[in-house]
Amino acid sequence: MQSHPFTKYAFRIRTRLGVVVDNLMIHGCDEFDAQRKLRQIYHECQIIDCICHRGTVRVPVASFEEVANLIVR
Repeated sequence: MQSHPFTKYAFRIRTRLGVVVDNLMIHGCDEFDAQRKLRQIYHECQIIDCICHRGTVRVPVASFEEVANLIVR
């Protein structure tokens, strides 16, 4: 049995209520598979952007100011 390698896809979406969600990471065999999984969680969402991450790419850590700015909103 051959296993399929999974790739991470980083999505930026707008939910049906209008909220923008950044850096939503979904694993999938391909982009179509990742989008299918995403739409099971976020029904009727609009995909704004999709970035494919292969290997061990790390997302930069947010600064204290960025985190505080999110909390204040």
